[in-house]
Amino acid sequence: MSKKDKNAPADGEETDGKGGTKKLVMLMAVALLAGAGAAYFFLFAGAGKAEAEAELVSSDTFVPLSPVAVNLAGGGYLKIGVALELTEEGAAGGGHGGGGPDGSKATDLIISTFSQAQPADVVGAREALKEALEQKIIEAYTDHDGVTTVMGIYYTEYVTQ
Repeated sequence: MSKKDKNAPADGEETDGKGGTKKLVMLMAVALLAGAGAAYFFLFAGAGKAEAEAELVSSDTFVPLSPVAVNLAGGGYLKIGVALELTEEGAAGGGHGGGGPDGSKATDLIISTFSQAQPADVVGAREALKEALEQKIIEAYTDHDGVTTVMGIYYTEYVTQ
C-alpha cells in the first residue's frame, strides 16, 4: 500500500497554486464595485433632493417652516410642518426689506394652538384645527394698515403618536 503525501492536495482542491490569487482578485473586484457604488450614491444620488429643496426654498409665493414637535394636552405628540402661502405684498417682502415674512410668529401660533388640543381632536378635527390656525396666522401677519402678507397655510407634515 502506498502512503499519501501529507503535503499533497486533497480531492477537489486546485493543484496549480493559483487558487489563492483567484480568490484575491475576485474579492478585490467585489470591493472595487462596492466602493464605486457607494461613491455614486454619496456624490450623485443626493443631488436631485438638494435641487428640489433649493427650488422649494427659493419659491417666491411659499415659505416652508421647519417641522415642530408639539406635546398634546391629553398625552402624545404631534409633529407638524406648515408652509405659508404669501400674498403679492408678502412675496415682495411686505415693504420691510424683502425676503418674505419671518416664520417665528407662525411657529409660535402652531405650538400654542396644537399644545391645547386633545389627541382625538388632532386626528378627528384636523381640518377644523387647520382653519383656526390659518385665521390666527393671517391675523398675525396683517399689519396695522390692513396689508396682509400671508393668505393661506398648507400642511407639509402631520404625524401623530
